[in-house]
Amino acid sequence: MSDLDRLISAMRSSEMLRLCLVGALTVVLLIPVAMIWGLVSERRDRYQATISEVSASWGNAQKITGPALVLPYLVRDTDPETGEPASTSSTRYAVFLPRRLEATGRADTESRTRGIFVVPVYTLTSSVEGAFDPPDLAGLGIDPASVLWSRAHLAVGISDVRAIGEQPALVWNEGPGEFLPGTGGFGGGEPGVHAPVMVSATDRESTFSFSLSLNGSQAVYFGPFAEETVVRLTSDSPYASFQGNWLPADREVSADGFDAVWRVSYLGRNYPQSWISTTGVGEAIEASRFGVELGNPADHYRMADRSVKYAGLFILLTFAVVWLTEVLAGSRVHPIQYLMLGAALCVFYLIELSLAEHIGFHLAYGAASLAIVAMVASYGRSIFHGGRQAALLAAGVTVLYGYLFVLLTNEDAALLAGSVGLFVVLAAIMFATRRIDWYAPARGAVSPGASAGAQGSANT
Repeated sequence: MSDLDRLISAMRSSEMLRLCLVGALTVVLLIPVAMIWGLVSERRDRYQATISEVSASWGNAQKITGPALVLPYLVRDTDPETGEPASTSSTRYAVFLPRRLEATGRADTESRTRGIFVVPVYTLTSSVEGAFDPPDLAGLGIDPASVLWSRAHLAVGISDVRAIGEQPALVWNEGPGEFLPGTGGFGGGEPGVHAPVMVSATDRESTFSFSLSLNGSQAVYFGPFAEETVVRLTSDSPYASFQGNWLPADREVSADGFDAVWRVSYLGRNYPQSWISTTGVGEAIEASRFGVELGNPADHYRMADRSVKYAGLFILLTFAVVWLTEVLAGSRVHPIQYLMLGAALCVFYLIELSLAEHIGFHLAYGAASLAIVAMVASYGRSIFHGGRQAALLAAGVTVLYGYLFVLLTNEDAALLAGSVGLFVVLAAIMFATRRIDWYAPARGAVSPGASAGAQGSANT
């Protein structure tokens, strides 16, 4: 007998070698699983590229900064050689934030289609009102006589000004105003709009209000630019993921949309109520934003990616069901048949991904599961030459698909469900094989005590 024949004979009679072979086949099948994982990433990147293309035309995620009152003032230059005041002067800007700021808005969502991809976008309509205290020039060390009062302006930063809808209408101290492009001296060239306003050193309070209509996608963010900032935002999007340094003080989320209210004190941010243009506060402003993401957090590419991560465990558990069935039934499954079953499990992820792009993840998961279970049941009948073992195999695979679906749709409880599921599977295997004598050369042999009892009965 050749070495190959002895190896094949040993594999047929040794359950330990067969278990090692099943483990090796599982590792081999991780190669096509990795290729499928790469395909999922490629399709997701293509979807993200489509979102970027649509957003570039409609409007990107919007970040609203302000409003802020900007006062230009003159500073006498210094001679770099002597350190003495020069005859020339330069313009700097003093920025003052409102004492009170209230914004009320609604984000109406809709979908834009590009090929097979659907991109959610929104239109934000909002009204903003508030009040400024008299500018504290002394606190910044500014001489009121150096201020260019005629060039004072109200600035509002908008991250994507291309998406401004209707012309914003400003009311300043109960008088009309008009917004112009750019933010003037606010934010070092940050995109946005500004409006010239009438301000003087003798003003006691300045009130303002304006409306703003913006197109955007994915998210909208605000900044806490007042001593007390109140933002009320409603939307018909049921997918509300609140982000930033502050969560809403009040919120209601349902299938019909959400209603959220933020109340933010200026004590929680890391920049003052006023500064001059030479002060770097850009990073602190960016870090203080709050808002909401309106995209679907459970998109089918994310779900497909998560399902592929469980592929190795899923294949191993399926092979365990096949191995347990052949041990209990006293039959043998060829390694090629194991590979065929594993290939069917890999094809499941391709069917799931391709269908999800057209009919959604849940329906795609159900259709792919039914197709693979039917294939495995039919192939199992040919392997075991009987319907009982094939039904057992199909039932095991069906339970595994249901178990995987629970893991995918319950992300918060995935660890608990996974731990309990593995415990139950291990307990079931231990219970089903508790009477098997693993040292016996015969396939499916029972314990020695049981064998002796059976032999005594036969002799009698």
